Amino acid sequence: MMMAVSPDAFPSRKRRPSAAAFVSPNLSGRRLLQSLLLLAQETSNLRPLKTLLNRNSSSIIRKTKLISVLLEELLREYSDSTFPASAVLCFEELYIVLHRIKTLIEDCHSGSTLWLLMNHDSVSHTFHQLTNELSTLLDIFPVHDLKVSQDVEELVGLIRKQCNSAEQQAFVEPQDQELKRQVLGLLNRIKKEIVPDHSKLAEIFNKLQLCDSTSFNNEIQSLEDEVQNQGDENSKSDVIALIGLARYAKCVLHGASTPRSTSRRRRSMTDLTFPADFRCPISLDLMRDPVVVSTGQTYDRSSINLWLESGHNTCPKTGQTLSHTDLIPNNALKSLIAMWCLQQRIPFEVSEVNEKSKGIKIPNKAALEATRMTVSFLMNKLTVSQSTDMTNRMVHELRALAKTDSDNRACIAEAGGLPLLVKFLGSDHPNLQVNAVTTILNLSILEANKMLIMETDGVLNGIIEVLRSGATWEAKGNAAATIFSLTGVHAYRRKLGRKTRVVKGLIDLARAGPTSSKKDALVAILNLAGDREVVGKLVEEGVVEMVGEIIDGLPEEAATILELVVKKGGLAAVVAAYRVIRKLGKILREGSDMAQESAAATLVNICRKGGSDVVAELAGIPGIERIMWELMGMGTGRCRRKAATLLRILRRWAAGIDHNGSSTAAYSSSSTNNIMNSTTIVLPS
Repeated sequence: MMMAVSPDAFPSRKRRPSAAAFVSPNLSGRRLLQSLLLLAQETSNLRPLKTLLNRNSSSIIRKTKLISVLLEELLREYSDSTFPASAVLCFEELYIVLHRIKTLIEDCHSGSTLWLLMNHDSVSHTFHQLTNELSTLLDIFPVHDLKVSQDVEELVGLIRKQCNSAEQQAFVEPQDQELKRQVLGLLNRIKKEIVPDHSKLAEIFNKLQLCDSTSFNNEIQSLEDEVQNQGDENSKSDVIALIGLARYAKCVLHGASTPRSTSRRRRSMTDLTFPADFRCPISLDLMRDPVVVSTGQTYDRSSINLWLESGHNTCPKTGQTLSHTDLIPNNALKSLIAMWCLQQRIPFEVSEVNEKSKGIKIPNKAALEATRMTVSFLMNKLTVSQSTDMTNRMVHELRALAKTDSDNRACIAEAGGLPLLVKFLGSDHPNLQVNAVTTILNLSILEANKMLIMETDGVLNGIIEVLRSGATWEAKGNAAATIFSLTGVHAYRRKLGRKTRVVKGLIDLARAGPTSSKKDALVAILNLAGDREVVGKLVEEGVVEMVGEIIDGLPEEAATILELVVKKGGLAAVVAAYRVIRKLGKILREGSDMAQESAAATLVNICRKGGSDVVAELAGIPGIERIMWELMGMGTGRCRRKAATLLRILRRWAAGIDHNGSSTAAYSSSSTNNIMNSTTIVLPS
């Protein structure tokens, strides 16, 4: 038997008052009273809550208006610069209470209406508690110590009487209680897979003042923010159920939203500059689930897992052999990344691997059924839609759903979303094409959907065609991001890397696209380069030449790719990389720590595999030995080791000995003199 949703199932809402709400200002005398008056006036000028808790909020605002009048009279009558200690203490306590009132009302105004409704009882109690605290302060207000006039004393008595006349218990407004009961009824019916009555749905949400797509979108955004404020999984699950209900009601009552212009790229991918410490050294993307390996370096769990599954037993950043392959969660860094994402309004979702490691996640039944109903509604509309504009709106709604969480992605795929979306990948309507490919990108985040994308007829070819000849750079970039997502599976990485259209499309996009699209292509190329068989294809299609073209603008990404290609690509890669040696030298001098590491590692591999001509080219860079010394003194641990190796190679070359101990046949005399005339070198072992 299915349990009904109880009103007590929804926990009290976590308040977000500022720190000042519980601290009185460090002021004294008239300045304290003036500050208190300003706060009282600000609080009394707030609008009462309109939809819910109207009586509670109106009542307490009226009392703060009377308090502001009282404070004005005190400032007018009391001429002394100091107040009795009893008055100062009372003023400080009053400041704290008024600040809490102001914060409570503002929080109710700015937060989710549905969540406020679910927490109606606890918020009513908070209003009642604050009114009682005002009453207590007025009871002990030192009118005699202040020697105020009879008018002020009577005003204090009036406010005290109003506060004391408040109900002995918190007032819970009957219409709000009834509305809460109706919303809980909707959730229970949805949980039982009963489609809500359209007219009843409209009636309830009209009472909540959610009357159009814009108000629904704002409500959904507020609920998504509320998820981040919940401390336990049950509370988050309850908020997610409300999000599902709101999404369903929006689609059924007001249709799909008008998509915003696609001229702005998605913020979650590459619009923002991520803090360096938040980037995974392997993928160069924002870490979602940072873990620490045995060397102490931190990587994103999915990226380091791919590295280890490919047969590596070394740390990608330091090159040291891993003493074990255990991955230790870096929870402190993960919390910092989550907070930063919340501030930037970027979705932050824990990787699926990590969710599995914590056990099976049990979805909220009401949320899941609401999502299924929403997806079914949108799919049915899509199959009969004759309007391109309406089709675009429906696909945009699916895109938004797929962006949210794994349950939504599973629902869309299970409902046959992929075969339906394929039709729109070749659309002449640019926005529709972007929305279709981005929906597939969002669906690909779920591991199970990757197989469906690879095996469903036409989907992969459609994505590749968008990558090659999409109508906009955004569409091409999102197609590249989808390829990147699919290469997370080792078998698919090799399969995709063998396709000339994929490799050429990514290289062309990295070469010609705007920065955001370049980065999407580069991370996909980086994943492909993790497979030795694919590297040959990348070199054949000109990946090294492409790196040489973009290295000035994107040195970190370019140097990282080049390091991997040269390491795994054999002689052909080394020959191709000869042309970028001087650009790598520039990175050694001016690049970031990560770029310098990759540049130095690449040069070591090139010099070891390429012979004396390659070393001569490196030696011909003006000041190269000084650059090496600087890196050995100030670079990262890995960079210092690579710089020392390069300097050793240069010294051997200058002495006419290659790195294997054999004599070199020819070398540049000017470069040799530069190296030989440098200070005696003591290299680290």
